[in-house]
Amino acid sequence: MSSSDPISILSDRFRAAIRAAFPQLTAEIDPLIAPSKQAQFGDFQCNAAMSLAKQLASKPRDVAQAIVKHADLGDLAEKLSDASIAGPGFINIKLRGDSLGSLLASMDGPSLGVEPAREPMTVVVDLMGVNLAKQMHVGHLRSPFIGDAVARTFERLGHTVLRQNHLGDWGLNIAMTVARLIEMRDAGTLNLDSITLDQLDAAYKAAESSTRRDVDGLAAARKSGHPKAIAELEAQVDGATDAFNRARQTLVKLQAHDPDTFGVWQRIREVTMSVCLAVCERLRVNVTDEHSAGESSYAEELAPMVADLEKRAVAEVDQGALIVRVDQPPRDAAGNPAWEPIKEPCLVRKTDGGFLYATTDVCAIRRRVQKLLADRIIYCIDARQNLHLRQVFAASVRAGYATNPRTGRTAVMEHAAFGAVLGEDGRPFKTRSGDSVSLQALIDEAVDRAAAAVRARNTTISDSELRATAETIGVAAMKYADLCNDRSRDYMFSFDRMLAFEGNTGPYLLYAYARIRRIFEKARERGVEGSWSSAAFRIAAPSEKTLALALLPYNAAVARVAETLQPHHLCQYLYDLAGTFSTFYDQCPVVDAPDAATRDSRLRLCDLTGRVLRDGLSVLGIPTLERM
Repeated sequence: MSSSDPISILSDRFRAAIRAAFPQLTAEIDPLIAPSKQAQFGDFQCNAAMSLAKQLASKPRDVAQAIVKHADLGDLAEKLSDASIAGPGFINIKLRGDSLGSLLASMDGPSLGVEPAREPMTVVVDLMGVNLAKQMHVGHLRSPFIGDAVARTFERLGHTVLRQNHLGDWGLNIAMTVARLIEMRDAGTLNLDSITLDQLDAAYKAAESSTRRDVDGLAAARKSGHPKAIAELEAQVDGATDAFNRARQTLVKLQAHDPDTFGVWQRIREVTMSVCLAVCERLRVNVTDEHSAGESSYAEELAPMVADLEKRAVAEVDQGALIVRVDQPPRDAAGNPAWEPIKEPCLVRKTDGGFLYATTDVCAIRRRVQKLLADRIIYCIDARQNLHLRQVFAASVRAGYATNPRTGRTAVMEHAAFGAVLGEDGRPFKTRSGDSVSLQALIDEAVDRAAAAVRARNTTISDSELRATAETIGVAAMKYADLCNDRSRDYMFSFDRMLAFEGNTGPYLLYAYARIRRIFEKARERGVEGSWSSAAFRIAAPSEKTLALALLPYNAAVARVAETLQPHHLCQYLYDLAGTFSTFYDQCPVVDAPDAATRDSRLRLCDLTGRVLRDGLSVLGIPTLERM
């Protein structure tokens, strides 16, 4: 329970009142405390009487009267009476101004009222999947934004978080690229020491186009409709061209760690990761090389793991392939299945003996649970991978790989699925030529547009400050435009919308924070220093009370992101808080308050609001500006 969140406190007190009034109720009781929709009737409502009336075979109003009789709200709220009951049984609750001051004082500390987790966990967040030798593009936009915000949320709550960048750095596609680069190097047309990611990308595409597609394999994959299988069979063509044969020979050399071949592969990885990590740093996404575990790191573990699955009869041969059936999950003592039955089996070895994405993903779960001791694994991945992940999760549970050796419990595995990024035409966001837009180009355009907007507002700003300010605003605009949406839905990418300084946007929240910091500059100019930091909160004016009520649920907003894996709940809280503060500032003079006590109280209220805005944006991975 948060010591500063009124809903949490009221829930506990009304739960006790309901148990005292109706001791015959043995099930868990939800008091259904919610903010009041009409401020003239109160600040909160207890809506439990209607649902309890059915269980108790009583009239809702009679139930409400019994709850009111046993409710002890102490000095938190005004005393309840029959007059507090509205309609069929809504109980209106009006908090006292001095109690709001006490709650704010409780919140006004380093934690800002955010309660640490009672049972800290080790949480793995799979938040990227960069492919070697390829530029990051718009398809890589959402996963790091959402994943980093989720990871930061769990860190804010005191959990141990392990970020994972699952690199696509192994297999025939990479071998094709290595073979082509060696050929170009030996012909004297390429210098590997100075090669760029653009050159690698071109070599990757050229190598891919030089091999013949396996038409029959693709047809079978497309019939199944599984995007990963399609991608894999496109990559693992079954032809007899020279390019394909060279690629297979190169893959054998890679697997044997042939010095020259492996050295070229390492150079590809080095160049790719250098650009990838630079993009992440620019986007304020906390991913480092330490967080990156490529498919190559699992290569030596796949065959022994598959042999283990087959030996224990977890997997079985079906038409030459090795599968794990996941259509009959085991049930616990209460009859609950370990997972929802899945008709399609999880394929872990092809008929030719090759492994698949699913094989690597099961192996990754085994490592993350058995070695990293994950209690919870969150995959921030495209919604189209839902079936694939469900199969992998189920196969891992069936194999026992998802059982944490420290706790003996099965790790919670979740898919934080997200929709597509659409252009303003409502179609998948691409360039005019139909290619995917590079992530670097998107960032550059956002920053350039932000710079133009800032220059229009401030013609005297220096070039260096303009660039730094525009970089922060541009990145904030991109990240917030994504995170403020329900992640499961597609969203429309629009520079004009995301860079607006009005409405639910990143620039608006940055401006709201900078506006608060300007208040303290103004106070210092008037000779008002830090005496306000220990002033008593005096919540008297309606706008002061509204702002206090907007601040106090911060703990609940952060906790809700961890519960739902939906960062837009925190975005909505911050946007509402910024709007409420704007109304407060328009209606309540701060530096020019009527007396020193009121001034200091309002300064402290402004400071708390600013710190919550800054902290909340930090949880989202968005830095703030002290002035704009």
